[in-house]
Amino acid sequence: MMTLEETGWPKRLPGARAAARGSGSEKPTLRTIAELTGLAVTTVSRALAGAPQIALETRLRVARVAQDIGYQPDSAAQRLRTGRTHVISLILDPHEEILGYATSMIGGLSKALRDTPYHLVITPHFSDRPQVEPVRHIIRNRTADGVIFTRTEPQDERVKLLLENDFPFICHGRTELSTPHPYVDYDNHAFAYRASRRLIENGCRKLAIILPPSQFTFSRHMQDGFMAAVSEAGIAYEIPGDITIDSRSAAIRDCFFEAFGKRDRPDGVICGGEVIAMAVMAAAHDRSLTLGSDVHVVTKQTSGLFDQVRPRIPTIREDLLEAGVQLGTLLMERILRQTPVADLQHLQTVENF
Repeated sequence: MMTLEETGWPKRLPGARAAARGSGSEKPTLRTIAELTGLAVTTVSRALAGAPQIALETRLRVARVAQDIGYQPDSAAQRLRTGRTHVISLILDPHEEILGYATSMIGGLSKALRDTPYHLVITPHFSDRPQVEPVRHIIRNRTADGVIFTRTEPQDERVKLLLENDFPFICHGRTELSTPHPYVDYDNHAFAYRASRRLIENGCRKLAIILPPSQFTFSRHMQDGFMAAVSEAGIAYEIPGDITIDSRSAAIRDCFFEAFGKRDRPDGVICGGEVIAMAVMAAAHDRSLTLGSDVHVVTKQTSGLFDQVRPRIPTIREDLLEAGVQLGTLLMERILRQTPVADLQHLQTVENF
């Protein structure tokens, strides 16, 4: 997509704000923008709505004039006229194990929506409530034109409900439903497989992995990747059953403090997040085990934290900012252009390390 600067349109219209507001008592309207651009009011309205029939250069030009004169659409009137709220709802629940998750996701989505008529609203969800609850509320009350949510399940009720209602959405994660749907996901199978292979190549004889809660699809992806690697190598493995990546860091530390005290302790651990890795490293330290020789750790990294951690451990990056950009971009394709679902699915690849 072209940026405003690439069109050659100036960042400021000299005197436009003053001309638009006159004495300062009147609020800029669509007619104000029409007069400044020489376009029809209907063309201005459609351009601000992101209508693909309007040339991109015209849409960008109108958006810049609107920004320069401080135009703010009447959301209530706009909704009555178009049936659209121009709101995208991101349903979020806290992820202690993934540092910077919300910040990166919001940053990426904001970047994707920047040159569109849409703005982002955060809808909180808490783990003690049904996942489908906020989605039902949005559909029933039409408080958004599109929904983004995370942590999908194989037979996700939210996806089923949104598909049944033909409501635009995209999710961060995949399902096992037979009906295709838009998604952006990270290749957690490849992450777990490559992390395991790295540990095996370092001479580890018994691997352990901390998985997501079993109801989530990416838990299966990680477990399948892990099992493929240990089966190929024919080595021992351990999957703690009393902790997940959602467990408190103290519980993870206690679990591995116990595991590291056994005769057949794991000497290689795959961690799905930086907080988890720090808990495992703390357990190893408290058992007087040396990282990199007695115990090897590989972790997924979503922030820059482990660039500053010593001793260094191998990390595999998941780019959450880019995931946010992809989610926003593909959802706009669905809403504004009715792009086929087959073109609204993106799997983030695992970087070499």
